[in-house]
Amino acid sequence: MTRFPRRLTLAAMTACAVALALPAAAQAPLKIGFVYVSPIGDAGWTFQHDTGRKEMEKALSGKVTTKYIESVPEGADAERVIRELAQSGHTLIFTTSFGYMNPTIKVAQAFPKHMFEHATGYKTSKNVGIYNARFYEGRYLAGIVAGKMSKTGTAGYVAAFPIPEVVMGINAFTRGMRSVNPKAEVKVVWVNSWFDPGKESEATNTLISQNADVVTHHTDSTATVQAAEAKKVYAIAYHSDMSKYGPNAQLTAVTHHWGDYYTKVAKSAVEGKWTSDNVWGGIKEGMIKMAPFNKVVPQDVQDQVKKAEGDIAAGKLHPFTGPMKDNAGKERLAAGKTVSDADLSKMDYYVEGVVGKLPTSK
Repeated sequence: MTRFPRRLTLAAMTACAVALALPAAAQAPLKIGFVYVSPIGDAGWTFQHDTGRKEMEKALSGKVTTKYIESVPEGADAERVIRELAQSGHTLIFTTSFGYMNPTIKVAQAFPKHMFEHATGYKTSKNVGIYNARFYEGRYLAGIVAGKMSKTGTAGYVAAFPIPEVVMGINAFTRGMRSVNPKAEVKVVWVNSWFDPGKESEATNTLISQNADVVTHHTDSTATVQAAEAKKVYAIAYHSDMSKYGPNAQLTAVTHHWGDYYTKVAKSAVEGKWTSDNVWGGIKEGMIKMAPFNKVVPQDVQDQVKKAEGDIAAGKLHPFTGPMKDNAGKERLAAGKTVSDADLSKMDYYVEGVVGKLPTSK
């Protein structure tokens, strides 16, 4: 054998030895998939999750790579997309809408060595964890603002689907309003969609025509804030700060923050320490924050909200503390009692102050 080929052979052997000695994370970053129910856009539910994805990528630079699929309908399409991500080597997958629950569980059964994280659901397994934010905490604070700023005593609420997550938000908002205006009322219009700007706008205008001078929403687009701006009424945004769409209308916003959670989960997966969990974080954990106040909100109102926010974080205030009745007059919680997480997760009634009858869930 000549010296030249021997050099090549030794070099090749050395390269192989070095490659084998490298840690797995250095050889191949963890591939992570995200499934989104609506377009990312520049505000809203999906935008906040994608912001969290980017924060996680930055924090774990070189250790992870991500792929996202947006505007995936809940149901059969979701199962197909989740399965394709798993088949293409994405061993940690975040599915970010309630209706992805059953598809996530189904795909997870077929890929037992993969890790799945489902947002806002309640079904878990050995390789499926669930995570959620205590949206109702921010909703209660938003209700205080609405109660103080409304002249008619009527607020409007554009809602997606009558599932517990949405219902508890309506109820918390109403209780916040009634904590400062005991006669306040909340009217609800259901649009049966997470993202449909046309329906959301139409629903907002309907509520304004019914005397609502403060509106809010549990839908993904900026349509409610934009409609409020056009009609010259107040709005409290949801998911994101949407003040650029309603600089005069938006009083504040209940915003969601996922970056720290995504980073923590991905880091545990990279280190081989991931386990299925059930996480429900709120103001205390930094998953729920209030956006800056509009200058029209008086300082004493801002101070009242900030105090309540601190009390919630400290465990001194719970938005659902008795006495509490539903809007048919039935006692749901005795004086001094606090609703349990289990009961919150299956809330299926309106509290006093919400107008109308709750429709059946989808």
